[in-house]
Amino acid sequence: MKMLTIDDIQSVNKENLEEISAELEADDLNLLVSCLDEKDDKIRYPALLLLQHRSEIHEDVFPFWDEFTKKLTDTNSFQRSIGLMMIAANARWDHGDRMETTLDDYLNCLNDEKPITIRQGIQGLMQIVPFHEKLRLKIADRLMQLDLKEIRETMRKSILTDILNVLMIIRRNGTTDSIEQYIGNALTGGILDRKTVQQFQQQL
Repeated sequence: MKMLTIDDIQSVNKENLEEISAELEADDLNLLVSCLDEKDDKIRYPALLLLQHRSEIHEDVFPFWDEFTKKLTDTNSFQRSIGLMMIAANARWDHGDRMETTLDDYLNCLNDEKPITIRQGIQGLMQIVPFHEKLRLKIADRLMQLDLKEIRETMRKSILTDILNVLMIIRRNGTTDSIEQYIGNALTGGILDRKTVQQFQQQL
């Protein structure tokens, strides 16, 4: 495949995403990572999609881990979100405990000023937990400390649902009294609708 161009990146869609991501070369990855800093979302977003998809099938995006980590403390919320999503996507390739040193910066984003960034951080934990068993209780504790009253009311149900989805994964390999108590309180606290409560009750 010829070297990727900006025009190629802008032409990415659901139909060609898998094909293009499968054929990426080292120079293409450098270009895509640099495009994550673009202000133009027509370039930045498809670059993100390609890197996320590539990360599902190959470990050659992992060497950019430090660049993704720096984004977690960026002043721009889009960049923080990108950092969260790329760290989560590459956690599966981490065989040197990089996640352990990155986790605090990652979890600090759960107190982000942007609720959408908080959601992206929590949802990303669903990709991280299965590959980092020894971090699961630290992650659970931080999730359970999240003060939903500090979050916009219209987002509380979505964020609590995200938290429970992660806790359900964590408890598959062992649970604690605090996790069980948190789940019980969440299901009876009135934030979740009846259908959502029933879905989680079926998993218990």
